[in-house]
Amino acid sequence: MANDAVAGNTLRVAPTGPADGEDPVGAVLAAYTKDLVAAVDDTLAAFLATEVDSLTEIDAAMGGFAATARDSVLAGGKRVRPTFAYWGWRGVVGGAEPLPPVLPAFAALELLHTFALVHDDVMDASATRRGRPTVHTAQAARHAAAGHRGDPRRFGEAVAVLVGDLCMVWADRLLAHAALPPARLLDVRRCYDQMRVETVAGQYLDVLGESDAANWSVDRALRVARYKTASYTVQRPLLFGACVAGVATDAPLIAAYTRYGLAVGEAFQLRDDLLGVYGDPSATGKPAGDDLRTGKPTALLMLARQLATQAQRRALERARPGAGDGEIARLAGLVADTGAVDRVERMISDRVTEALAALDTASIDETARTALTGLATAATDRRA
Repeated sequence: MANDAVAGNTLRVAPTGPADGEDPVGAVLAAYTKDLVAAVDDTLAAFLATEVDSLTEIDAAMGGFAATARDSVLAGGKRVRPTFAYWGWRGVVGGAEPLPPVLPAFAALELLHTFALVHDDVMDASATRRGRPTVHTAQAARHAAAGHRGDPRRFGEAVAVLVGDLCMVWADRLLAHAALPPARLLDVRRCYDQMRVETVAGQYLDVLGESDAANWSVDRALRVARYKTASYTVQRPLLFGACVAGVATDAPLIAAYTRYGLAVGEAFQLRDDLLGVYGDPSATGKPAGDDLRTGKPTALLMLARQLATQAQRRALERARPGAGDGEIARLAGLVADTGAVDRVERMISDRVTEALAALDTASIDETARTALTGLATAATDRRA
């Protein structure tokens, strides 16, 4: 693809081959996100510096709390949601529109994502995120080291909930910085609010599934994937970008973006299901096998139960929280033996095919089409 640049406005896009030893899929993803990640991170850093200073003025302790929230936002990540929002916008406006006026809107999605991650880690009792202790784990450790009164675990969870809440408020505040006409900003806000509602709905279904895994199903696991992940990872960010560009909700492009976004978003979650069992912790930043330890009813594990023989199903049902690495490795092999892994891989492939077919129907900027085509594969065939 040819280089594309409008100095100070849109992003340069110049994919190159992977470096020696580099994940080729990661290289594709980086090719379409590198400049955007830098722009989003710069926007977030500048915004958060002011916010942290403001909270520090309330009380010295608030400075540390605000810094914890800031560090959670800036701790890395692929910036997938701003990326899809950018290309959704770029698909409409082409390469001539300036980026800086709308960049705060795209960066706000990363604050929303941090809110979801921090709360999700509390609900899942996750110890690590991106290779580092989760917020509630780190805060519990600090509480214990300081010798403070009360239960360190409860303190850590309480602080994490507040960190997530603060990121949600920060997302609202940063979104308001986007230089858009008032009527369009209201439309953007409606799209953003729908994204938040669907994220909460998906998260609730996820929690419900863990409490009633024996009565869950593949269809319901896919519904969780649709609302917990597809909606706010790909579909809604794409629609959000189109809305920032001023596209009407009934435009044909909205239908194409919706179809593409649901397919890629579900494939993204299905890949996460596989990484949750078979991923390399050095790449994912999280221990492998957590879903097996908790019996989380992902589509992968629901399919394994559906496809298993009676003996295999009994073995899967005997899994208990706290199982050792050897038992987890045995269960992972058992899941693969049922054929569930192959089935999920086919489901991912089918969804990518569906997404690309949807993209073929869209009348969009050709650079954006190329980027979204590459991202459909890069986001769903990854190591982390």
